[in-house]
Formats: sequence, C-alpha cells, structure tokens
Amino acid sequence: MIQIVLPFHLRNLAQLDGDLFLPVEPPTVAALLDALEFRYPVLRGAIRDQITRERRPYVRFFAAGRDLSQDPVERPLPAAVIAGKEAFYVVGAIAGGK
Repeated sequence: MIQIVLPFHLRNLAQLDGDLFLPVEPPTVAALLDALEFRYPVLRGAIRDQITRERRPYVRFFAAGRDLSQDPVERPLPAAVIAGKEAFYVVGAIAGGK
C-alpha cells in the first residue's frame, strides 16, 4: 500500500479527511495516479491533463526527500515509498513575482 498525501483542496474535492493508502502495481507514478483517479474520479483533470495525461504545471510530486515531478512517470517509486516507510506527496506549487 502506498501512502498518498494530497493538499487540502484536493482532499476536500475528493471528500477525504486525511491521507489515503492505495495498492499500486506496478509501483510507479503513472500507476499511482491511475489508481488515484480510478478510486476518486472527481480528481481526474486536477492533477494531470485528462487527454495528454501530463502533470499540471502547478502540481509537483515529492517522495523520500526528492522532487519526482520531472522524472519519467514509468520509473519505479523510491524504495522507502514502496516499503511504506515514506509517503508520496502531491503538492500545489506557487508561482510568484514582483
């Protein structure tokens, strides 16, 4: 089971009270997002584009102290996440300027 931590607005959209745990096979970002969107269809299009399936520009993925946002989505998740020792975080990025 993979522990997934969503930002408040996505938890609210999916009507979740906290973190969630999903079985993910194979343990990749792509499979994790597929499982998440299958279980919570309301999240389709919120994290990645529904047609291209690419990550939304202001959404980032973190796990085991690393930014996984630019990694290939078919790359296996970090071992600590697969083992249940670390969570996979979906984070809303913030852009700023003057």
